[in-house]
Amino acid sequence: MKFLYDDESFSFEALRAAGYAPYGGAELGEVLVTCRAIPEGDEVAWSTQWAATAARVERIGRDALAAGHRVSAREALLRASNYYRTADFYRREDPARDQESVRLQTASRRTFADAVALLDTPAHALELPYEGTTLPAYLFTVDGSGIPRPTVIYHGGYDSTLEEDYFALAAGALRRGYNVLAFDGPGQGKTVRAGLHFRPDWEAVVTPVVDVAVTLPEVDTEKIALVGTSLGGYLAARAAAFEHRLAACVLHDGVWDMYETVAGMAAAAAAAGGIEALVAASTSARWLVDNGRWTYGVATFDDLLEATRAYTLDGVADRITCPTLVLEAENDQFFRGQPQRVHDALTCPKDLVVFPEDEGGGEHCHEGATLRFHQVAFDWLDGVVAD
Repeated sequence: MKFLYDDESFSFEALRAAGYAPYGGAELGEVLVTCRAIPEGDEVAWSTQWAATAARVERIGRDALAAGHRVSAREALLRASNYYRTADFYRREDPARDQESVRLQTASRRTFADAVALLDTPAHALELPYEGTTLPAYLFTVDGSGIPRPTVIYHGGYDSTLEEDYFALAAGALRRGYNVLAFDGPGQGKTVRAGLHFRPDWEAVVTPVVDVAVTLPEVDTEKIALVGTSLGGYLAARAAAFEHRLAACVLHDGVWDMYETVAGMAAAAAAAGGIEALVAASTSARWLVDNGRWTYGVATFDDLLEATRAYTLDGVADRITCPTLVLEAENDQFFRGQPQRVHDALTCPKDLVVFPEDEGGGEHCHEGATLRFHQVAFDWLDGVVAD
């Protein structure tokens, strides 16, 4: 689905930023005027223009807060957080030494933290114990009553952030009576700068999160669901195969094998005259390689290719016992066809829902169709874990 750009990656990321408008993460007019100032494929202009929009919108929020306008402040700060995230998206050549990347990530987290303090529903920042350190998290609750409710444990994927998790899932869950415990796992959001990188045995990440969840008075321990987005579709499935305190799992979307995706890029690189030629010509390829080196903690594309070999559900999928919903996007540019393979391999109670292009949900993870994704996922969960 083309959105504002011919460049596939720019089109998708603009749609992603705009797609959070239903939950206050964007204003369509702000997206349009920002993108209007960004030429096709110009990553420097992308960062500059989105950062400028974010800063302008943040000022609106700060001024509103100073004047006592709580709702206006919250709305502007939420949008600013999403725009700062978007501004940082392509800054992956050397993010460890890129001070502008640090600034943008920090600004996204700060504006979000200030916004959630103004929400009408409680949001508590947490640090979840994990192998001698902690993972940042938020517990979003329907209200302050402390009544145990069905709870979704949620994480993103290859490039998600904890702050984005609110727009991507938590806001829709709260409307439907679900609490949400969202977190950055190793390789995601803030954790990468702390030296944590992706690992294939994601149960080692989710099990400590469940350990915390079952101690929280707001969590109905018999009604805990796990949802993972994008690469998180593999990660959540892997965790569910070994963590059996889950009442349900939603794979948004199903991912069978990450290595296949990266190996496909290796084949394209061979045809293009090498990986250097491919990444010079393709925004999508350049970002995928650079972000992968950063989040997997490897130095080269060959290292990334090798690191992804272990990210497969082969020999794992049939160990999942909880009811599982597998989602699929008709035009997924990263994992096309893989959700069906996941669904076919599952032996637990299972469902597969395909989002067609002609209904607006055909992009990877149904960007631009967030409300429809939430309707499908939570209506399904209602039939599995809710009262």
